[in-house]
Amino acid sequence: MQVTETLAEGLKREIKIVVPATELDSRLSARLEELKGQVKLNGFRPGKVPTAHLRRLYGKSAMAEIVQNILNETARKTIEERGERAAMQPNFVLPEDESEAGEVLEGKKDLAYTMTYEVLPSFELGDFAGIKIDRPVAEISDAEVDAEVAKLARDSADFQPKDGEAADGDRVTISYVGKIDGEPFEGGADENGQVTIGSGRFIPGFEEQLVGAKVGEERVLNVSFPEEYGAAHLAGKAATFDVVVKEVSAPVEATLDDEWAKKFGLESLEKLRETMREQMQGQLGSVTRTKIKRQLLDKLDELHAFELPPTMVEQEFQNVWGQVTQDLERSGRTFADEGTTEDDAKADYRKIAERRVRLGLVLSEIGEKANVQVTDEEVQRALVDRIRQFPGQEKQVYDFYKSNPEALSSLRAPIFEEKVVDHVLTLADITDRTVSREELLKEDEDAEAKA
Repeated sequence: MQVTETLAEGLKREIKIVVPATELDSRLSARLEELKGQVKLNGFRPGKVPTAHLRRLYGKSAMAEIVQNILNETARKTIEERGERAAMQPNFVLPEDESEAGEVLEGKKDLAYTMTYEVLPSFELGDFAGIKIDRPVAEISDAEVDAEVAKLARDSADFQPKDGEAADGDRVTISYVGKIDGEPFEGGADENGQVTIGSGRFIPGFEEQLVGAKVGEERVLNVSFPEEYGAAHLAGKAATFDVVVKEVSAPVEATLDDEWAKKFGLESLEKLRETMREQMQGQLGSVTRTKIKRQLLDKLDELHAFELPPTMVEQEFQNVWGQVTQDLERSGRTFADEGTTEDDAKADYRKIAERRVRLGLVLSEIGEKANVQVTDEEVQRALVDRIRQFPGQEKQVYDFYKSNPEALSSLRAPIFEEKVVDHVLTLADITDRTVSREELLKEDEDAEAKA
């Protein structure tokens, strides 16, 4: 086998490989000997089929299998011997001429092909020890816990039918038909819809127009779907709802005591408050984690500049761009609505793709040098969490991941990333800054809006 480098430009490599016909024929003969003891043909005893007959029947298909094995073996061995790491799977350019390809499959002609691939870049890690990180920390106050407990009481309140007009906080049972331009639209009707006035769960303006309604009353509500409404065919549209009020119920004020807390599986009101505080603090902790991780990634991005494998960047860009265009199509919006053009948006999202690839390589290098490991138990826990997201389809999801190494790797990757981030944070210079809950959440909303 002859291996010749024909291109080494930046991260791009091209290798010409020639496999002699004699080697192909030797491999074919060995494969046919294996088949001799496996195939059953009429007129021949098992294991007694002449090799020449097998060659006529199975020669080309067996050689095609051999060629595929050679491609895989050669790619792995060549890259390994050159001390390189391929960024993606190599591409192969095989003979296109039918007669030439036919001769190769018959073992009469050398197999000559080219293998192209990109290598992962070599780079020095920047000095990330001592990176300065500002960590905003918010503590949950007693008043905030009280407010959350009161909200839970309102959301879980029992209701009793009442006479008179519907007021804020009441639950109104209605039948309704939604219309756009006078025509009913799909999904816009219900015979027994329940609306709690003031809950904010319906389209803006819907609940408010039920204040003062009585049982048996008919009303026409005028509303507009939000511009960012999930259903593209309804987003931004003006609509009417023909409503018939069937029942008006008032909330029964709960007594916030130990007995009430037992409704939620907790032995006392104090235990409920503790649980509520832990949940709220955990949510704020997740926000804080997101903020310091974002700062860290920004710092690492600033510290590193090196050539990126074009194919990796292109693949990442296509993933990002596909999601962007899908979201726009779903919402019925255009790039003009977003205050940009398609070309400008592509340029921006390509930079995002480059950043993701660069940071991925940097985090991988840090993890490798720090010997960061992801255990099988951690992957298994991630798989269990993933399976729980698909109730009723547990077996199908489990089988999919177990039979698909790439899918299983997608569970391992975020675990590895978080562990590398944790490692770097142990070396960073972190300064805690106490903020209010509102400030912490508002900062996060502002960052999302900017992104």
